[in-house]
Amino acid sequence: MTITAAADGSALGNPGPAGWGWFVDEERWACGGWPHGTNNMGELMGVLDLLQQTAHVDDDLLVLCDSLYVIKSLTLWLPGWKAKGWRKKDGKPVLNVELMQQLDAELVARRASGHEARFQWVKGHAGHPLNEAADRLANGAATAWRDGAAPAPGPGWPGARPATVRGGVRVEEVAGRPAAAPPDDELDLFSLL
Repeated sequence: MTITAAADGSALGNPGPAGWGWFVDEERWACGGWPHGTNNMGELMGVLDLLQQTAHVDDDLLVLCDSLYVIKSLTLWLPGWKAKGWRKKDGKPVLNVELMQQLDAELVARRASGHEARFQWVKGHAGHPLNEAADRLANGAATAWRDGAAPAPGPGWPGARPATVRGGVRVEEVAGRPAAAPPDDELDLFSLL
């Protein structure tokens, strides 16, 4: 079986308050973010958290992304970056290298377990229900950080290992901050699925 999920990122101001989200269905989704980050960081973290939370699942994964940066990074550029010591073709350091290294480790572990993660581009803001849900979660998380509250992280994936780091921020660092509830209109989006 193949699990189909969408992952997305958002940054208000880019850089600015940033968020990420992934969505499978109403029972399986997550989001998080940072007080200050970039859209690309959010896009990468959405995929990373999805890979981490589904690492124990014996299914392949199809990740829908509206970010060609994420797809090309993980499917085309990553092997060359690793071979060059995490440097790009022009010799400059790879941006977001910590996230890229974690993504690489998750992809290697998934392949070693006999399961693949595939990536498919979808046009953003074009009405794709899974992508729209992930976008709403990512933007909601960025908005929560802008407003001084950690976003409500969502149910995640059943049976996933507890996260000590969520969205680049240690969980205990945000434990004392109020969690922002998902936007009221989010339920309307979920009803479309």
